[in-house]
Amino acid sequence: MAGLLLAAGGGRRLGGRPKALLDHRGRPLVEHAARALRDGGCDPVHIVLGAAAGSVRARADLSAYGVSENPDWAQGMGSSLRVGLAALAGSGADAVAVSLVDQPGIGAAAVARVVAAYDGGASLASAAYDGRRGHPVLFGAERWPDIAATATGDRGARAYLQEHADALTLVECSDIAEPYDIDTPEDLHRLR
Repeated sequence: MAGLLLAAGGGRRLGGRPKALLDHRGRPLVEHAARALRDGGCDPVHIVLGAAAGSVRARADLSAYGVSENPDWAQGMGSSLRVGLAALAGSGADAVAVSLVDQPGIGAAAVARVVAAYDGGASLASAAYDGRRGHPVLFGAERWPDIAATATGDRGARAYLQEHADALTLVECSDIAEPYDIDTPEDLHRLR
């Protein structure tokens, strides 16, 4: 089970502060998010960087993870998802759990619960919060080419998930995680 962390955004609504570099418990947010994937049962874990990638590499300890840079990060999450899936294509992973860097309320327990929903190469599962789909999302390797083909803009895999809703297993995680995003300066109080 691979883990894929999308951490390329430029933090436009945060005044251009890349979310990967936000301080959380004394370390960059990207480290916490990558550790949640690893501690939740993912190996290897791959991180896609974009905005301020050089600064992220310089400040964060990413030595335990694979890292790719998305030169087209400004086009949105879809391009980062494509870069990450391409990087993992030769890893031998049967599935990938995809998480976002700006959701520090989602930790290893939620990742592990979604990973446990793996049911073969065509698996499709998602964390749910009070019945509403969220992250992390699990994609069996058989689905990666179709997901990559439809991942555009900031919608990522949303269109694919809507089209395949009948195959999607929702894994309730509201008892162990909080799906809030760090998007604006008003959200920064959630970081410690």
